[in-house]
This record gives sequence, C-alpha cells and structure tokens, in this order.
Amino acid sequence: MDGFWKGAALVAGLWVAAVPGRAQTAGPAAPDYSQDANWLCRPGRADACAQDQTATVITADGHMTRETFRPASDPPIDCFYVYPTVSLDPGGNSDLMPGPEEFTVVAGQFARYAARCRTFAPMYRQVTLTSLHARMNGTAGQPPDRAMPYADILAAWRHYMAHDNQGRGVVLIGHSQGSVVLTQLMQEEIDGKPAQARLVSAILLGTNVVVPDGADVGGTFQHIPACHAADQTGCVIAYVSFRDSAPPPPGGLFGRALDPLSQKIFTNSHALCTNPADLAGGAGSLHSYFAADFGAWAPAGFSWTRTPRTIDTPFVTTPGLLTARCVSNGDHTYLAIHVNAGTDDARTRDIPGDVIVDGRLFPDWGLHRIDMHEAIGDLVDIIGRQGAAYAAGRR
Repeated sequence: MDGFWKGAALVAGLWVAAVPGRAQTAGPAAPDYSQDANWLCRPGRADACAQDQTATVITADGHMTRETFRPASDPPIDCFYVYPTVSLDPGGNSDLMPGPEEFTVVAGQFARYAARCRTFAPMYRQVTLTSLHARMNGTAGQPPDRAMPYADILAAWRHYMAHDNQGRGVVLIGHSQGSVVLTQLMQEEIDGKPAQARLVSAILLGTNVVVPDGADVGGTFQHIPACHAADQTGCVIAYVSFRDSAPPPPGGLFGRALDPLSQKIFTNSHALCTNPADLAGGAGSLHSYFAADFGAWAPAGFSWTRTPRTIDTPFVTTPGLLTARCVSNGDHTYLAIHVNAGTDDARTRDIPGDVIVDGRLFPDWGLHRIDMHEAIGDLVDIIGRQGAAYAAGRR
C-alpha cells in the first residue's frame, strides 16, 4: 500500500508539473503574434500543417490500399490548436523556435483537420517535456514558469480574433497541456461571453472536463454543454482514454472530477466522456490514424501486420481494429479502448500508446499518447458536420 501511495503522489506531482498555472504577477511580455514565425500553422502557407497525410489502409484480411489526403480549398470554419507537452528544449519552458517534436505532433494531431477548416497553431513557451521527464525520473530540473503558457496562448487568441477571425466559426483543439490552456482560455474569454457565439465546438482531450452528475454544465464550464450529436454546435468533446483491460487505478488523476488548474475535487460530479465514435452515448468503431512508424513509442519488433510488411506512407488507418465506449468505474469516467484483433485478423494484436519513461510504465496515464490519434478520423468528420450546421445557422 505504501508503494501505491508513493506512486499516486508522484503522478500528482507530474500532473502539477505538466500543466500551466494562473498568473500571480506580471510575467515576461507575450510573443508578437503578428509575426508569422510565431505560428506553426496559418492559412495559405507551406508550413507544419502542410505535411503529408497520406495513409495506408490496412483491412482485417491484410489488404493494403493507399489513401490520399486533400485539404479543403475554401473551408467555412477555422481551427485553433494548442499542442501538448512535447518540447525537448532544456529548462522549464520552451523557446519559440519549432523543433522536430512540434512538427511531429502537428502532423499526427492537427494537420488532418485541414480537410474541414483553416488551420491556426501558435508556438508557445510551454512547460517542457524535459522538465516533466526530470520529475518522472526523480530529478529536480529547472522549475517552469507555469503562467507563461497561458499568457502566450491568450495573446495568440486575441490576435487571431482581432485580425483573422472576421466573424467565422472556430473549433478549439487541444491535448494534454494544450487542453488545460484552452480550458482556461474558454473560462476567461468565451464561456458566457460574446465570443461564445463563434464557438463551433471545443475538442479537449487528455484532461479532465468536469460536469455535475446528471447535467452538462455547471462544473468546468457554466454555459458550454457536452456534444451529443455531430451537428450540434457550441459544445465540447472531451475524454481521457484507457485500455478496456487496464482501467484507471484507484486514486489516479485522469478521468476524475478533478480540476487540473486548481486541484479542486468536485463533489457529485464526474469527468466528461464524449465518445467520438458515438456522441449519443453508445459504443462504436473508431476511425484512427496512426504514424506508420511509432518510433520509440512501440515495443521492439512492432509491426502493423502479423507478417511484417513494408509501409511507404506516413500514416496507417485500420478499419474496425479499435472500438470505444465511455465507462464509469468508481470515481473515474473514461473512454475504454478495445482492440478487435481476432485470430483471423492479419493486423497487429495490440497498439502502442502507453506512457513509458525509461522503461517504467505509468498506468495512471492510460493511452494518453494516442488520445487524438485513435479517433482523429471521427473528430475530423464531426467538425465537418458541425461546421456545416454552424454555417447553415448563420444564413
């Protein structure tokens, strides 16, 4: 038992280390977002969102086909994305120079949304993965300025609204640290304010969005409900994901009615889970897109097919391999992921996605690494329908 509570305390420390905080005093000046260099993605550029999204479709019988990707030429809505904790810069906060890690996460988590929206993704001085891993390994490292990430994104958002939005609907998209920053932005700039009229939806993955039991609003947000249908607008999609065979451990922080900023535990409440495969509340097959090469995420010898075959596209999609449903288990509510690899399925029997650092598994984090990837095809389709509904409502 002592070992468990020490582990829970470590995860709590990592949670705090990985998320931004509210400013107590004036900090360094925010970046100048009128400068193109401070954006990973902006419309009309050959930038991080122009990376190749071609995928190999692998069916259960092992048949492979090539799927090309076409960005929308004149999408009706915008997408504003804040990426998760990825920076390998030294120190507690990143700089504003994009590295391979930022380009990689945009390719896997955001560039595909260009099929339905104009893409905006600011650089920001996030709490680094370097500092998070230092905490995971029990070393001190340089402490981050946890107010800085939000201050940067607030400046980017205000610049976007003043110079780019021009009355268009917008989808907010984030994961992990990015979701926490966007949650604070929504609370302070959107929820119950004039800007809410521009909100097509918010996709906040890998964090806790809290709602009262039996209600859609009144916890994290006061006026922004959960999405229950793909043509519903002004709503939020949120979940944390775990294998159905490895649910959140007791006391784990993800999937609980716990606010990541304040560390407040809400009573008579739960973490929101909206299943992209069935927003109405049932189970469904996920439309996933994964990197063809998982790199260090995957165990040695991992292959997408049981008999290893060459894949020459950046991404892989595996129809019917994964299904998802929202599950409530004790204090936790989460998206349970099941791998449907039967004996006749020619594909992998499992997927990478667990958080493993220096050989140590952190079960409290579940499938945190692939929260977006496992359902990104569904999410892109959903915002397409939401965008059409939003545009129709504006006529």
